[in-house]
Amino acid sequence: MKPFNYQGSSYYLSEREESRQRFLCVSGDTTSFIGEFQDDLFVCPLSQENAVTLRKRIPWLKPSPLGVGTSFGFGDRLGLATPGHIAAVKNTGVAPIFAQQSVRENERTGRDPQTVFDDAMWAIFESGWQDPWGADADHIKEIADLEPFILAGYSFYTIDPNLYVDDDAHTDPIEILMKKVDQIPWDRLDSDLRDQKSRYLDSPISCGGLILDFSQEDLFRALGKYAQALAHIKNLSDYLVENLDSFDLEVSVDETDTPTSVKEHCFIALELRRLGVPFVSLAPRFVGSFEKGVDYIGDLQVFEREFADHTKVMHSVGGYKLSIHTGSDKFSIYPVIARETNRQVHVKTAGTSYLEALRVVVVQDIHLFREILDFSRSRYDKDRATYHVSGEVDRVPASADCTEDQLMDLLDQFDSRQVLHVTFGSVLDEFGSCIKGVLLKHPEVYEGFLEVHFTRHLDSFRQ
Repeated sequence: MKPFNYQGSSYYLSEREESRQRFLCVSGDTTSFIGEFQDDLFVCPLSQENAVTLRKRIPWLKPSPLGVGTSFGFGDRLGLATPGHIAAVKNTGVAPIFAQQSVRENERTGRDPQTVFDDAMWAIFESGWQDPWGADADHIKEIADLEPFILAGYSFYTIDPNLYVDDDAHTDPIEILMKKVDQIPWDRLDSDLRDQKSRYLDSPISCGGLILDFSQEDLFRALGKYAQALAHIKNLSDYLVENLDSFDLEVSVDETDTPTSVKEHCFIALELRRLGVPFVSLAPRFVGSFEKGVDYIGDLQVFEREFADHTKVMHSVGGYKLSIHTGSDKFSIYPVIARETNRQVHVKTAGTSYLEALRVVVVQDIHLFREILDFSRSRYDKDRATYHVSGEVDRVPASADCTEDQLMDLLDQFDSRQVLHVTFGSVLDEFGSCIKGVLLKHPEVYEGFLEVHFTRHLDSFRQ
């Protein structure tokens, strides 16, 4: 990269060709950097300490809250995808979240919040990106999960209370619902049943022409399903408020077995407002199926009709955007999402960048890809247990049965995309250094694949 001059000092990244190891080169004020002089340059490893110092020098290397505008989350399981993400998102008007990984994903990739954050930051610096960007501590389940993300400097926190969502309340008989309502921790919700009945049963709720007339059963199902989750969200939200000056907060109730009805969405949003939870993004569980690495599965007309009602609730309650989780590759519904939300939306992706990395492996090291494919087939039945997928390994051929062209085609087929997608943790344990070696040797190929792939994602949302 060309030297970047800022406030009297110059900074750039340099690479040793033989090892492909990169360094930060500083001329001018070298205070607090850790490294050594080589001629007139101070050469520093890309360490956590040097990343902290550089962020203190250059303000746009720190993430910031993005609010309710259009935003897009780019998951990066290898720490090498940010240049391609930047190439795709520039000039779209969409605010990017470049550092995004969940606790579960960090466990499976062997990374940690600081590493994810710093990998994105070095790429941002090298690319010259100076617009606002975010860092998402994804799918936070407990207070204990928060601390490493807070220390690293994340700006966006996704609370996942789904362990506290009671899916059975979706179909419980009324007498069971009544018992569950009796067990609600009302003190933690600063409410009681009389108060709830007054709020939701005394008169219909108008949401931009949509009239929501709650019955007692509707209210009891919403309370039975989500009351414990709301109390948990409030607890985590209060912790963030006490420990951070500013942040974006997303509430995610999408990883449940049952869809979030429009009335339940309204109930959740209004209760979060009443409790003072400063959320700017909400991810309901929408109708249909949002599976990993593939397009939307379901009746498109039903989705469009119900999604339109969800957006009426969002616009009426106000102050937040809808979030689309497992949002990658849902090309058939992006136009509906963009239109109905008026682009007041966050789209979250994760493993699709990993699949593009495997596309590079097919092109550059076909023998390695054959090993990965066969290994993924052997791991799929076990690794799929924590994912919502319907791909079948029996419909994915062994590598020996495929030509090179057929192997590339597998990255565009339903079953093989899911088999390759959800086995990423096992594959990285076995082949991670080899995959990274290919990507480091051919960074321009990876960036090119990512730019094409995410340009298609972003086309519906560009401003």
